[in-house]
Amino acid sequence: MTAIGVCGEWLIFTCNTKFVAIHPKGNREPFVFDCSTAERKSKTTNDDNNSDGGASEETGSDEVLAFAVSPSGKLVAMTDDTKRLVLFVCDPLWQCISIRWVVRRCTSLVFSQAEDELLVADKSGDVYSFSVVEPQKEGELKMGHLSMLLAVTVSPDNKYIITADRDEKIRVSHLRSPYNIKSFCLGHQQFVSALQIPPSHPHWLLSGSGDGTVKLWEYKSGCMLQSWDLRPLKRETASTEADKEKNPVVCRIASSPDGRHVAVQYERVSIVQLFSLDEENLVPHSRLSLPHCPLDLTFDLEGHLWVLMDSNDIPLQIYTQRQSSWECDAKNPELIRMTEAFRPHWETSEASRRTNNRFEHLHKVSFDNMTVYLQKKQQRLEEQQLKRTMDHKTSSSKKAKAERPRLGAQTSA
Repeated sequence: MTAIGVCGEWLIFTCNTKFVAIHPKGNREPFVFDCSTAERKSKTTNDDNNSDGGASEETGSDEVLAFAVSPSGKLVAMTDDTKRLVLFVCDPLWQCISIRWVVRRCTSLVFSQAEDELLVADKSGDVYSFSVVEPQKEGELKMGHLSMLLAVTVSPDNKYIITADRDEKIRVSHLRSPYNIKSFCLGHQQFVSALQIPPSHPHWLLSGSGDGTVKLWEYKSGCMLQSWDLRPLKRETASTEADKEKNPVVCRIASSPDGRHVAVQYERVSIVQLFSLDEENLVPHSRLSLPHCPLDLTFDLEGHLWVLMDSNDIPLQIYTQRQSSWECDAKNPELIRMTEAFRPHWETSEASRRTNNRFEHLHKVSFDNMTVYLQKKQQRLEEQQLKRTMDHKTSSSKKAKAERPRLGAQTSA
């Protein structure tokens, strides 16, 4: 996974097997953690007997799959394809404080608001809780879905855990007793791939889906407040008719620190849709047409929008709101320093693995069984009609042959 995020004053990146933290001011050395050279879990007898598909000898690709930053910005957690769960502290210096192993490959991570536990969602639909206070303690099963989990978040009051799955469901459960479900937010027509609670509206939830829509919810009641269909963005940028028919996948929703602005990124679409958030509505504000397809985006603490792009020449861009529009600040000194520090890690990564296409296989294929059934039924009826016609002709022919001798005998008499 190729991604960008903010941890306090640091910008953090994941690129293939590397986790990189760079300070925009340039007064601190970058921190780099390479999963390909990290500690590996050895095979044990207990692992061999683990019937739950547990963490036996891991032979994954070491590619980073997901990361999360704690609310205070002092902790970061990361997981990779080899099922590592790595916990970092970045205050005052970056340090790896634990490496644990998850049962199955993870799709999303989130810290509790109290920062005492780390919640890990995996592809089987389970959520495990890992202690932050005891960084060597193994995880405990927290809750489960009957479908692959794609996103997880925690409410600002630390009362609810919100999970989204492949089967179009958003489930709101009590964090301390997840078997107690508060509500469901139902309305998406495809998998739910992104969740975001705006800082300025702690009772609202934004969700994005493979159906190309962004929806606004009052999540405690499960009430949908607004829905925006942004599929026209795909049609504007698609190069072929086949691409125009595909729904754009919402792969990231990011909110500015003050909660007034929301950026929505679509998979393989070179446009970022920006919204403004007032007391009552989510309002489309503007669109950013990018020179390359974005791989990820995030807001920094000052409200600037950073975009990581699929380009060797321009991997990073920064956008600043001036008056009523968002403008690219290509000469920003922080951008120049960040690009120079990040470029060596970017250039050594494989371009084919940088492109995010992790949602491509999640679309459900619909089958028109009725049309096939009606076609086969019509074929059977035609075959039956043809058989009856042939039987009738055969019967008539036999009857005519049988009557000819009798007619001949009558004539002789």
